[in-house]
Parts: sequence; C-alpha cells; structure tokens
Amino acid sequence: MSHPDFIKSYAGFLFDMDGTILNSIAAAERVWGRWALRQGLDLEAFLPTMHGKRGIDTISGLNLPGIDPVTEAEEILRGEIEDVEGVIAIDGAADFLASLPPNRWAIVTSAPIDLARARLATAGIPQPTIMVTAEDVSVGKPDPQGYLLGAERIGASASEMLVFEDVQAGVAAGEAAGADVMVITATHQHVLATQHPTLLDYRQIAVKTTADGRLTIVAR
Repeated sequence: MSHPDFIKSYAGFLFDMDGTILNSIAAAERVWGRWALRQGLDLEAFLPTMHGKRGIDTISGLNLPGIDPVTEAEEILRGEIEDVEGVIAIDGAADFLASLPPNRWAIVTSAPIDLARARLATAGIPQPTIMVTAEDVSVGKPDPQGYLLGAERIGASASEMLVFEDVQAGVAAGEAAGADVMVITATHQHVLATQHPTLLDYRQIAVKTTADGRLTIVAR
C-alpha cells in the first residue's frame, strides 16, 4: 500500500471490474488468444493491449484487413461468456463491496452487461445496484464517459468520486473524469508507474460512513 489519502471523504466509489475487483486474466486471454492466433497476431505483443478496453475498440484499433469489428467482437463475447473458468474475486473485494451503501458505489466496466454478470456470478460478487457497461457508452476507456455516467447515476459529480482501477486506460479515464484514483495491483505482473496511491487488494482497508453519508477509507 502506498500513501493512500485516508483523510478525504467521497460521495461514492466507482470500480472497474476486471483486474480491480475480480481476476479474469486467464479466461480472457484464453478466448482472445485463440482469436489472435487465427488473425496471425503475435500473442506476446497483443494480449497485454486488450485489457481494460471494450472488445470492439481493441479490434478496431488493429485495423485488420477484411475484418468486421462488430462481428468479431460479438464472436469473442460469446466465447468469453461461455468460458469463465478460473474467474475469482480479488482478495477482500466481496466483503469490502458488501460493506458499502448500495447506492453509493457502482461498477464501471468495459465488458458488455451479459459478460459482466457472468464473471461477477462466477467470482461470487453480488450484482451491484448501479453498473455502467460497454452498452452504456459510445466511447470506451481511456475516455471518461463511463466514469462520468457512473457518477451521474450515483447522483454526484465525478470530482466527488474515488475510482478504483488497475490498468493505464482506466486510470486515464478516471483522471479525465476529474476523480481521485486508487490503483489495485493484485493482478500486476509488472509495476505500473503511477502517481496515484496503490493497494495490493482489499484486505488492508475498510470503509467508514460519515454522518452526512460520505465514504472514507480507513486502514484495517
């Protein structure tokens, strides 16, 4: 844990999903790896680039000849929904989320709604009251649209939010929204250079609700 701001209080918390509250790396890379091989891509170079972004944005960004990004993204989505083996919660995440007031937090994920629900169920994380998924935005992370919408659904400004993220695209989205950012490092294989506070997982923290309903992180 690196220098989290335990003093500031927030109107709400916004959580990325994959890599932040659950670990779906193995399942995602199995499905995307099979697709990438069919396209003749270099797996080692490609796989790190697809985390934290909408599937259609990843495919569109490759500019592959003769490929319809919408069709390919739909095929990959079906594969991801069918293959959730090994999807697990980040340590402490389920208990931490359960301790939060339901109307004061949201998941903001690049995953489509059906995939998000499948992965949350497999990881044993209850479905949130508020969720922003790929279908809700016209532009994915690092654009801030998702986090701005999540804050709006909670009923507060994004500047009053704490965003929990794990990859650079999501961190950039949180920054662009004007939120504070906490980086979760549980799934990191390499150090993510960041100016933001970091946490390995959620076993180190708890939440305190102030008299006016705001949320403050406290160390366990």
